[in-house]
Amino acid sequence: MLIKKSETIKSSEITGESQYLKRRDFIKGAAAMGLVGAAMPKQLLAEEVDKTKPLQFKKATAAGESKGFYTGETLTPYKDVTSYNNFYEFGMGKSDPSRFAPDDLITDPWSVKVAGHIKNPGTYHMEDILKRFDLEERIYRLRCVEAWSMVIPWIGFTLKDMIQWLEPTSKAKYVAFETLYDPKQMPGQRSFTSIIHWPYREGLRMDEAMNDLTLMSVGLYGKTLPAQNGAPIRLVVPWKYGFKSIKSIVGIHFLESAPETSWERLAPNEYGFYANVNPNVSHPRWSQATERRLPSGLFDFSRRKTEIFNGYGDQVADLYKGMDLRKNF
Repeated sequence: MLIKKSETIKSSEITGESQYLKRRDFIKGAAAMGLVGAAMPKQLLAEEVDKTKPLQFKKATAAGESKGFYTGETLTPYKDVTSYNNFYEFGMGKSDPSRFAPDDLITDPWSVKVAGHIKNPGTYHMEDILKRFDLEERIYRLRCVEAWSMVIPWIGFTLKDMIQWLEPTSKAKYVAFETLYDPKQMPGQRSFTSIIHWPYREGLRMDEAMNDLTLMSVGLYGKTLPAQNGAPIRLVVPWKYGFKSIKSIVGIHFLESAPETSWERLAPNEYGFYANVNPNVSHPRWSQATERRLPSGLFDFSRRKTEIFNGYGDQVADLYKGMDLRKNF
């Protein structure tokens, strides 16, 4: 398949992936000489496994900026996107997903069970889902509730298109999502230190789900999603904190009332249902007024002001007219 890259991807910004590919070639050579396993670092061995594949998609262009589909901000390098993130199913450390997911998660075959107030319920295999939708690239900002952020070139299709295909009834006011529960593959789910009540669950109000920005992502940087980033299919809601963008989805349920989400259940005073990025509403334990844009280091901390709705106010502010955003956080 052809890889169509975004026009904003510069060679200086994808060096991480280039170095990654060189390491793979080095490992293959070392393996031929019988060196692998004796002298190779464990982290390097893990990087040999690359289950991502090229995708065919419509690339993002500046023409989509007014709709929120594109940002000209510097992309976060591939190596940072795939090695620093939260996916507690694989552990609570930022590097745990990249350390434990690549060899463990089986994503083929994969299916998504869809139920609730819709006309077309059923269990749909990933290949059947992908046949129905054209893939496109969206370059979105990602803002974590922990006050760090990235800029990522996602590939996927709008959740709106999927919902229209499934044909919800008038009773469907909310959409609930569920992550794979498989402790054998996901060590974080069997950990004694786990703080999540598994499986991981998230949800959106129907009008949020139908917004043009809401993406069902199956790839990033021109290839299928790595396991640590939510393979084979995840949600991306760019105006909300990252924990709303649920990964490795196996269930979608259309409901009449708001679903209980995982972080609400764990700490409702800290993580509300809406979780809209809002610099004026602090987390009980830290300010949300600023964020750290990754990658950053000791001498380049990349601290910047946080924008309301993560900068997507023109596209989503109308969804919350008349709402108290401090109460509905």
